[in-house]
Amino acid sequence: MAEETNKASENTTREHAPRTDRPERSERPASRDDRGERSARPDREDRGDRGGRDDRGGRGRGGGFRRRKFCKFCADTSLHIDYKDPELLRHYVTERYKIVPARVTGTCAKHQRAMTTAIKRARVLALLPFTTQHRD
Repeated sequence: MAEETNKASENTTREHAPRTDRPERSERPASRDDRGERSARPDREDRGDRGGRDDRGGRGRGGGFRRRKFCKFCADTSLHIDYKDPELLRHYVTERYKIVPARVTGTCAKHQRAMTTAIKRARVLALLPFTTQHRD
């Protein structure tokens, strides 16, 4: 029993010992910050307006042109958000009837708030289901 406690105490002290398998800081190769240069890559210097995205429109590796999102309700003033129009509201909910965020639909903040309120009102009046289990 005493031997086990000694081994346990050795294990805890061994965990805090300094690592000897790594070279000292002075022996490691210098990083970019140590060289004092801000950007050592020449391809990053003249990137223009949007940071060298090659007109792909967007972030990531997807490639291809992505169209800029806009608010349908600001562009077409004849469209009105109404809780009594479930066909319009269905475009702004997923197949599981969750409200789609504005970053996906492109709706502005003002109309997204109105859309959310209209969807919630339509749910209460049973014009839209709350979940997939509430469909008739």
